[in-house]
Amino acid sequence: MPKYDYYCEENDQTVEVHHDINTKLKTWGEVCFASQTALGDTDVLAPVRLVIRPIAISIPTGNSKLKEHGFTKLVKRDDGVYENVTATGTEKRYMKAGDKSSMPHLHKKISS
Repeated sequence: MPKYDYYCEENDQTVEVHHDINTKLKTWGEVCFASQTALGDTDVLAPVRLVIRPIAISIPTGNSKLKEHGFTKLVKRDDGVYENVTATGTEKRYMKAGDKSSMPHLHKKISS
């Protein structure tokens, strides 16, 4: 069931409610009933408005794109062993726990 956020100007609260697409809530009382939220001191007939939020879209990014943007991606290969799949230049491909020489060159990637 989709989630919707409703804002009440009278009490400056936003409440998340799960309901079907055809349901339209118009008052604070309806929102509180649908979300099982306490009414508080707000008038039951106080108007609410639906808050429109942008949709979050996740696009998978390949290792080469991450490397291109300066990110480091470590993939666990064994106990205490990680593969740096975005290794560049003189970075070692495998990072081992306790071996400082195998650490990625983060100081080169992070600048102030």
